[in-house]
Amino acid sequence: MSLHYPHPHPPEAGELVEVAPGVFWLRMPLPFQLDHINLWLLRDGPGWTLVDTGFPDDGVRAAWERILERLDGPVTRLIVTHFHPDHLGLATWLMERTGAPLSMTCGEFLTAHAVWNEVGGHGARFMVEQFRQHGLDADRLAKFATRGSGYRKAVPALPEHYHRLKAGDAPVIGGHRWRVLIGHGHAPEHMALYCPELGVLISGDMLLPRISTNISVFAATPEADALRWYLESLDDMAREIPETTLVLPSHGLPFVGVKPRVDALHAHHEDRLHALENSCERAPQSAAELLDVLFNRALDTHQTMFAMGEAIAHLNYLEQAGRLSRSTGTDGVIRYSRLRHPPAAH
Repeated sequence: MSLHYPHPHPPEAGELVEVAPGVFWLRMPLPFQLDHINLWLLRDGPGWTLVDTGFPDDGVRAAWERILERLDGPVTRLIVTHFHPDHLGLATWLMERTGAPLSMTCGEFLTAHAVWNEVGGHGARFMVEQFRQHGLDADRLAKFATRGSGYRKAVPALPEHYHRLKAGDAPVIGGHRWRVLIGHGHAPEHMALYCPELGVLISGDMLLPRISTNISVFAATPEADALRWYLESLDDMAREIPETTLVLPSHGLPFVGVKPRVDALHAHHEDRLHALENSCERAPQSAAELLDVLFNRALDTHQTMFAMGEAIAHLNYLEQAGRLSRSTGTDGVIRYSRLRHPPAAH
């Protein structure tokens, strides 16, 4: 079964498109290769709930001003799915502009503060050391050291307080219960929102229709099996969500077809895992040496950061599944080799 796209044309800048009763789609630009983010406005009685914020630049703020002026009631709540800048970046500004309180998960709120303040294994100096251990060359390491993490630039200010949402919570928005579903791998405690009555899933970055979301291992959790966590989260979602559900992703078009998309993502990652195994057949390889296997294109500094995190995630998966072995050389670099299983005894 292929995916079905019931709303094939994204809204123009500043336009709201109703995709389900009381659920409106708007799109904001991003200054990256991935050039947009989808945001969602939910009718909430006489007011509105906003889901995610967009990236903090003057053009996005101006677009928000135009939208807020058009709304026929106050913004009463702001929900953020996870800590990444395109989702959380304008939270403080919107809270100040509207007076609305913020709701998010504890893991995302605290991770945002750790990354912003570069503490607890988060930040450029920790990332540089992690990438050095995984074989990245000195020139690219120097660029990361000079560049820094960039999170403070992308999130100018962080909220100091929030309302915590947890797995299984079901906040009532516009008379409908929206069940909180937690996913792992892309972010520590990523929140999706599912309304069975409306048949709608706001999936955030956990389930995208055409691209695979970034799955990275960070310096604070170097042994994390983030890819397994992500795939298990997708399987949980596929079991939970009926096939007729309208999925509202943060990037790409709204779609119907949870199970075929989850199946396609499993196949994509298994293909990448096999490619890495084969590349480690003849000689031990580091994550940096395997970037071309996973991505097969030129990567700038920003893209290399995500690519290294994703390569480590795939290699951790293979090592913990018993498909690769891991060793550290005299140069301090971690490398992986394909395991040769003995033939089964007759």
